[in-house]
Amino acid sequence: MDEGKTGLPATVQRRTNHASIAAGLCFAVFLWGGNNTGVKYLVKFWPPIFTGCTRFLAAGVLFCVLLRWTKIFGETHAVSRELNRSLWWRGGLSLGLYILAFNWALKFSSVSHVALYLGASPVWALLWEGRPQRSWQSAQRYGAAALAFCGVAVLLWPALRRGTGSAPGEFLGVACSVLWTHFGRQCRVLGRDLTGPEVSAHTFWRAGVLLAPFSLVEILLQGAPMQTKLLSIQLFCILGGGIGAFALWNGALRYWKTSQVYLFNNLIPLSSMAWAHFCLDEPVTPTFWRAMILIGAGVLLGQANWEKFFGRRWLPTE
Repeated sequence: MDEGKTGLPATVQRRTNHASIAAGLCFAVFLWGGNNTGVKYLVKFWPPIFTGCTRFLAAGVLFCVLLRWTKIFGETHAVSRELNRSLWWRGGLSLGLYILAFNWALKFSSVSHVALYLGASPVWALLWEGRPQRSWQSAQRYGAAALAFCGVAVLLWPALRRGTGSAPGEFLGVACSVLWTHFGRQCRVLGRDLTGPEVSAHTFWRAGVLLAPFSLVEILLQGAPMQTKLLSIQLFCILGGGIGAFALWNGALRYWKTSQVYLFNNLIPLSSMAWAHFCLDEPVTPTFWRAMILIGAGVLLGQANWEKFFGRRWLPTE
């Protein structure tokens, strides 16, 4: 029987490792649900841009310190002048625009709705990868997009029909979903020269710097009370939703395929809904479950490997 360094059979070790990775991902999802709920609470008292600016600026600086003085996130690389320019405009600007949309969406809409819009991001990524073609892969991609779009329409329709004040939040939720997809695409480009933690560290603080002038205007116009409770929530968002959750997520990507890890992304709306319901007494809207089924089905359809499931000969070709 094959045994590893621990003296356990190799199959048992693999199962233990898989269970540990899955548990870590579930905890990351738990932290991100708390982060989304924390931001929702903060934007009731703090200006949205100030909330995002201070969070990502602090998280970016802390990330850089950990990269510089520890080996927690692995090796580091020098940043050339050209790469520095890309980090500002591909990474920092893209993330800054996403932060604007996300925080303002949470100010007007519910945590569960905004998280569910973000859950559709993998489908927008699939659409971004290519134009329609006469192939099964293209039909799969656009079928997934149709399901996700129906889910988004289910969430949007009540606000549009009644003309309620939540309509801006719903549209901003859609916008931040698309902007998150765009940021992910930029990170893939930056990832050719830097590791995942390095991309996050450099883009986090750059996004904070780009948002800083607008944040100062908000502070001058609205102010921001520095209460212990608010500062504690922001600290949780920095350490839990920023550093901790990312460390677990990035660790899983070292051992599992990206598609396998991203399936856990579909649990974030449920985590966010639970946090918001118990911490903020936020009600679950009647449309949430219907929309989640449609969006979740779209994501699964778009990510599934049907050739492996059915066999290539059973699928139509071009």
